[in-house]
Amino acid sequence: MQIRRARPADIAEIETLIARAVMALMEEYSLEQRRASIGPLFGVDRQIIEDGTYYVVEQAGRLVGGGGWSFRRTLFGGDAVTNRDDSRLVPGVDPAHIRAFYVDPNAARTGIGTRLLLQSEADAAALGFTRYEMMATLTGVPLYARHGYHAGSQLLFTLPGGLSFPLVHMGKSGV
Repeated sequence: MQIRRARPADIAEIETLIARAVMALMEEYSLEQRRASIGPLFGVDRQIIEDGTYYVVEQAGRLVGGGGWSFRRTLFGGDAVTNRDDSRLVPGVDPAHIRAFYVDPNAARTGIGTRLLLQSEADAAALGFTRYEMMATLTGVPLYARHGYHAGSQLLFTLPGGLSFPLVHMGKSGV
């Protein structure tokens, strides 16, 4: 397995990865919630790819994982999420945002999420960030908790058709 920065040419494959991961791995959510979340909530964020803070993991020539971090104020969601704020966070003052982790269902629980998380934290720390935060899915909470993240408040994201999709705010102090 090899980790590298995502490129715009990866976007179509990342979109396919997102849909597969959401549908197969997010069993804490109903089928209706999972279907409705792809696009309006879970989708590619081109800004973090452009910023060079989104990574993909390749195995045998195909993407098996993606995830990253951001120095932008937008905390979660792909391009379709409204109320985005792409202004910059301040290292040492604001927490870096851990973002958009997806793993191919056939490669789940093989350490891909951990590799992406450690890479994201290390790169954010190298730029002076000392704290991290995210909006995690119920599926992701155990992974992040194992790495020192603490659960905070829950957010009910409203999907088209009025469906609610619970997310959990999580945070961690660096060193």
